[in-house]
Amino acid sequence: MTEGSSPRGPKLRYQADDRAPPALAIGMGAQLALLIVAVPILIPTVVMRAAGTTDSYLSWAVFAAVAVCGGATALQAVRFGRIGSGHVLVMSSSAAFIWPCIAAIERGGAGLLVTLVVISALLQFVLSARIVWFRRILTPAVSGTVLMLVPVSAMPAVFGLLTEVPEGKPDYAAPLCAAVTVVVIAGIALKSTRSLRLWAPVIGVICGSAVAGIVGLYDVGRVVDAPWIGVPSVAWPGVDLEFGPAFWSLLPVFLLITPIVTLRTISSCVAVQSVSWRKRRAVDYRAVQGAVNVDGVSNVLCGLAGTVPNNSYAIGASLTELTGVAARSVGIVAGALFVILAFLPKALAVVLAMPGAVSGGFLTVLLAMLFLLGIKVLLQDGLDYRKGLIAGIAFWVGIGFQNGMVFPAQVSDFAGGLFANGMISGGLAAILMTMFTELSGSRRSRIEAELDPATLTKIREFLRAFASRNGWDAGMADRLEAVGEEALLSLVRPEERGGEPGRRRRLRLVASRAEGGAVLEFAVAPGGENIEDRLALLGDEGDETGTEREASLRLLRHLASSVRHQQYHDLDIVTVRVKLPTASAQE
Repeated sequence: MTEGSSPRGPKLRYQADDRAPPALAIGMGAQLALLIVAVPILIPTVVMRAAGTTDSYLSWAVFAAVAVCGGATALQAVRFGRIGSGHVLVMSSSAAFIWPCIAAIERGGAGLLVTLVVISALLQFVLSARIVWFRRILTPAVSGTVLMLVPVSAMPAVFGLLTEVPEGKPDYAAPLCAAVTVVVIAGIALKSTRSLRLWAPVIGVICGSAVAGIVGLYDVGRVVDAPWIGVPSVAWPGVDLEFGPAFWSLLPVFLLITPIVTLRTISSCVAVQSVSWRKRRAVDYRAVQGAVNVDGVSNVLCGLAGTVPNNSYAIGASLTELTGVAARSVGIVAGALFVILAFLPKALAVVLAMPGAVSGGFLTVLLAMLFLLGIKVLLQDGLDYRKGLIAGIAFWVGIGFQNGMVFPAQVSDFAGGLFANGMISGGLAAILMTMFTELSGSRRSRIEAELDPATLTKIREFLRAFASRNGWDAGMADRLEAVGEEALLSLVRPEERGGEPGRRRRLRLVASRAEGGAVLEFAVAPGGENIEDRLALLGDEGDETGTEREASLRLLRHLASSVRHQQYHDLDIVTVRVKLPTASAQE
């Protein structure tokens, strides 16, 4: 396969750190902004109308939601310090918070909503800072399952859009508009040139809207009546610090939903990374931490403004799959356009006047691609029977709850129907099964030492004793020793060799038994390059002139069945799986 080609679809023309031509970046950013901007408009509108707020507060909540979503989307693409993912992650209002936000306003007013959203947002900063604690739970199997369940949760609403026909209009109008949108997007994506494929979504939406205008579904009057520029009057509700019964009854709900939607952000960031580079790269968990931090920043702002919390959407990954453009500038443009649209009611009206059938057709294509991305994330580290069982059960649990097939009466009453959402119920099922697998696993052995070749003797003794406790023969003990040595030498940077004692980085090695062998986990302070990426770059042929570190990497690749390097801001973790030699396995 030539560089830049991809088995997953169209050639990736611009990866994340490439400079896309300004016209292309504006076009791609406009597609994202115009096609997702309806979400931070409609969700706050549903919440505020259901809660019975005033029209002035409704206008303020929608304005604040769109503006904050725009700023957060641009911030995701920039990656400033520990803030931002450095990828195209669109921020938009979270549907998971609709019922809790309505309940907060009804029981305690908008001031209570402010307090609850801000507190739940602070939890996201904690989750980001300590995400390494959850690495055994937030696995590719869990992330992939959550991504697969996002379309499952969204499709009922999307399919409803495909059949919405206003009174007095022909019954075929909505299905016709949706069909034209889907056929045009899919046809261009499947058969057109790469250049035209970039514009498949917007061309499909324009064609669908044109048909909608012909059959009378496009609301032209809405566009005509809207002012060109407008800023709603500030309707800030203040902060409710009474902490009464309503606060304590709703706080657990907000704190329960927050980790679930944060898992969606993690899954979305993993998905967008998987399609943003020409050559396969290991997941950068520093980018994931940055994405979660932006969630926290945006939700603090949403809370202070008194509007619905935000969440990261993986729609950028779907668009990248379709167009082959992953440049960060697309996210910056999309965010900037969000902010501009917040001040342009007429521009917002152009989008909102588009019939639901057209937007539903567009979302049908993107959600289908998002489902496939979930499968790819699920399979990225291989799929054994445990991972398959977790993903399979969680997926069908999500479908069962989503479609009201599992204790519907009880589920609809419990926590306001929170678990009737397939993404939440299925995601929670995957997390609980993964936790059970971890807690019921074999006892782990640990050792700490300085990250220095001089500690090899201590590590060898530790691994040989570990092999002896598990009843493995000398062949497996020798393999574990060799893997430990090569992993240690790969982690030591050239400038660290011979450093002063007490100033070297510390190493924690955890060994555990797994099916068919062992798992060794090396945890050290951050060290720069990703070993998993460097292994992928090594040629198949040996290089006699290579450095000692490259030789260690080649030996490590030969001895281990898999190597995974997770890089966090405060910790690097290299997980190596070692299979039993054939003789030991037979014994």
